Amino acid sequence: MTTRYAALLRGINVGGHRKVPMARLREVLTGLGHTEVATYLQSGNAVFSCERADERELAAALEAAIEESFGFGVDCLVRDAGYLSAVAADCPFPAAELTARQLHVTYFSERMAPERFAGIDVDAFAPETFRLGDRALYLFAPDGLGRSRLGPALARPSLLKGITATTRNWNTVLKLVELTRPASG
Repeated sequence: MTTRYAALLRGINVGGHRKVPMARLREVLTGLGHTEVATYLQSGNAVFSCERADERELAAALEAAIEESFGFGVDCLVRDAGYLSAVAADCPFPAAELTARQLHVTYFSERMAPERFAGIDVDAFAPETFRLGDRALYLFAPDGLGRSRLGPALARPSLLKGITATTRNWNTVLKLVELTRPASG
């Protein structure tokens, strides 16, 4: 059975470093045997189809292919269409009432225990706040991520030790749902 997936690459094409042109990324994904490959924006979002497979194995294969093609490592998360749709549907904030810059989702490689975030005094960051979801964190930052004080606190290396995490704004979250939606037939 063919499944649609999104590959979320972490930390590429930022400030001129770790450049991964999207045309080359599409070639890498096609070279791995994936079909219906497309990219979205320059920040490491790709979608593809392949036979149903383990997301971790797909991510590991993509990471190896990127390192071979570009000469540097890039952490990748691969998520199927159903997961991406569920993350959007389960948003605990009134997404329709917010702008994309106010709402972000950080995708994690593992489930995150709430205890990991127990040391963060959310009241000190109000009105910013966050909620945990299924291998995801929803961040409400009314002034945007660039001005957020809570965002950097949630991204501390000590907090995310052993976890791959990558963040997308709400527009990108919704676009990935759209791009991975199975074609109706």
